[in-house]
Amino acid sequence: MLKRPRMRKLVAGNWKMNGLRADGVALARDLAGRARAVPPPCEIAICPPATLLIPVGEALAGSVIMLGAQDCHAAEMGAHTGDLSATMLRDAGCRYVILGHSERRADHHETDSDVRAKVAAARQARLVPIVCIGETQDERAAGKTLDIISRQIKGSLPPGLPGADLVVAYEPVWAIGSGSTPTVAEVADVHAHIRRTLSAAARILYGGSVKPANAKELMAVANVDGALVGGASLVAAQFWAIAEACG
Repeated sequence: MLKRPRMRKLVAGNWKMNGLRADGVALARDLAGRARAVPPPCEIAICPPATLLIPVGEALAGSVIMLGAQDCHAAEMGAHTGDLSATMLRDAGCRYVILGHSERRADHHETDSDVRAKVAAARQARLVPIVCIGETQDERAAGKTLDIISRQIKGSLPPGLPGADLVVAYEPVWAIGSGSTPTVAEVADVHAHIRRTLSAAARILYGGSVKPANAKELMAVANVDGALVGGASLVAAQFWAIAEACG
């Protein structure tokens, strides 16, 4: 069995396509103020829409909360209208970038190979990728969950990626925004499977309807190294309660 190094859990907030400047800055300031008053028991990152990266980053300045983005292009520069490179995100102050989210895979038809190229670009730019994987309801019903997870890991991660520079987020597609979550036993089973595939140093997050009511139970599961939080990350008190559940 792999001996795992000691590491802090990570709670990352994915704001998705939500927030205008005033509300986004207010939320970031609220979280930064909480972090200054009481140091959180885990690492915290928030990933706002691209339009808010600069003002949110400024609002977080001087706090321990890190900035992340929701996607990047695989190329460093060029004729890619509407896209942002990993280098640009790093220049904007980002430390993390979410890649391969199921909504990107579905809405933009991203393949595992597309995600793998973006992960390589993120690492080249010294960003830590948060690589999302997860099965649909039909795939789970057919008993294919672990096969899907294995395929996505193999296809989405460049070979030899250092574990200390990698975060994988297991987000069952059917749980995202639904209010439903797998059982603790199901989460433990999938996370154990992912751990057998990855370096002991890589962090594995759980995502999919994480909220204050279930956060502590989920954070206590073996091989759950934090959470990728959607809707609850848009409410400071809820997001902070999830972060506190890591302690």
